[in-house]
Amino acid sequence: MKPIEKTLAMTLLATCMATGAAHAKTITWADTSDVYSMDPHGQAISPTLAFLHHIYEPLVRYNKELEIEPALATGWEVVEPDLWRFTLREGVTFHDGSAFTAEDVVASLQRATHPDSPIRGNLPAVARVEKVDERTVDIHLNGNYPLLLNDLTNVYVLDKTWMDEHGALDPVDPSKGEQSYATTHTNGTGPFVLDTRRPDAETVLTVNEQWWDEAQHNLTRIEFTPIASDATRVSALLSGQIDMMLSVPLQDISRLENAPGFNILETPGLRTIMLALNQTPETLGDSGAGDNPLRDLGVRKALYQAINMELIRDKLMRGKSRNAALPVAPAVPGYDASLDERFPYDPEAARQLLAEAGYPDGFSIGLDCPNDRYVRDEEICQAIAAMWARVGVETRVNARNASNHWQTALNGGSDVWMFGWATLPMLDSFSILSQVLTSPHDKYGAWNPGGYENAEVDTLVEKISVAQDEQERLSMIAEAFAITKAEVPLIPLHQQPLIWATNDNIQLPQTPDNKVRLWYATVE
Repeated sequence: MKPIEKTLAMTLLATCMATGAAHAKTITWADTSDVYSMDPHGQAISPTLAFLHHIYEPLVRYNKELEIEPALATGWEVVEPDLWRFTLREGVTFHDGSAFTAEDVVASLQRATHPDSPIRGNLPAVARVEKVDERTVDIHLNGNYPLLLNDLTNVYVLDKTWMDEHGALDPVDPSKGEQSYATTHTNGTGPFVLDTRRPDAETVLTVNEQWWDEAQHNLTRIEFTPIASDATRVSALLSGQIDMMLSVPLQDISRLENAPGFNILETPGLRTIMLALNQTPETLGDSGAGDNPLRDLGVRKALYQAINMELIRDKLMRGKSRNAALPVAPAVPGYDASLDERFPYDPEAARQLLAEAGYPDGFSIGLDCPNDRYVRDEEICQAIAAMWARVGVETRVNARNASNHWQTALNGGSDVWMFGWATLPMLDSFSILSQVLTSPHDKYGAWNPGGYENAEVDTLVEKISVAQDEQERLSMIAEAFAITKAEVPLIPLHQQPLIWATNDNIQLPQTPDNKVRLWYATVE
């Protein structure tokens, strides 16, 4: 090559590289905790499932208006009340180039509903799945069930051949320390591909150029970093280390609003923050009592009435939370305003209830909380511990990162523990009734390690699951909520606000389910 030709070639290469860099769009974002697992059937934790939706896809999905639309399925019909038929999308490939077929759907739904699956409760009505042909799948239900599409929005499809080759056809439960190839590797059909994964440090995705859908984003790369510290997360945004953050600290909202170059996105949240009470063991790990005081209704109600939620709302939440008496938000179908009145804050009544239950001098108890999952989670627990101490209940707060918190709580190792529930992906009150307030059996009660059991509630849940008349269904939901409210198996606290912050060159829809959908994001 002649010198002048070489110079021109180098100039052209540099120009192409510069043009490519100019068109490359990366979003670097942070949340309080890491993605729990790369296995979409390995946990039921909403932020992790939301992140994995960038890699994997369901048969149907919610759009940015939270309306259900086709995804890997292009259509469906109710052949019989207990049989739904789905037509699958043609021309879809997994990230490794394998074709998407009916066998993948059958294997994935069988995996998700396996007795050992942590997300089996997300498909409570599914009895079996069968292939009709390469583009058609039948889902057989236990009976009439109106919420199947809602359930399917959060159950993702994996490649059967890939799972078989890597010994991952059966699910594993990370909360029990189990892992499989799918825990750390991925092969989805979604808009982005896993590039690198460093747990608790960084997860990087790159764009899937072969995605079947018409992209509404202009991203080429996503970099996700967990940053537990609120102050560090805000500093990272202000200094340009990240472009977007979730869970903006309440005390930093005005600071970011007044800083040039940033947008604050705020909307009321669906997630209700609660305390679950462990009634299962005869004695509690942190209790100084000779038996389990949480088995006594009077004790549970005393703990409820000793919590000053107005103070927590006004001081810790800066007036941005909504105090709750029900485990669902007003926007969730099944919410009944007539039941949404908290038992009054009354320390004297709480002391009297404790004395009547045989604990005039109180007892000691453990309160387990995440310190990186909810808005001011650890501070709320510390405040509640101080309130309980005033009525004689000595409380030891155990604050851990979310992964360790769930591992302890879901294995029954907590006395009282904080958790949040947004009824996702179902977006219906049946979600918490079937998974938290129903006794563990079959596909029910997957999130009920506290052991609450009421035969009347169990019967109502079975009836709700097949009710076709909407008013009848809502009436039974209200009846179940009335029973559980009176029996206090858990203590609702509040719905927390959803507050995100982004650079002002990012356009991104925010939805009440608090799920980031970056396939709708654009960077100017």
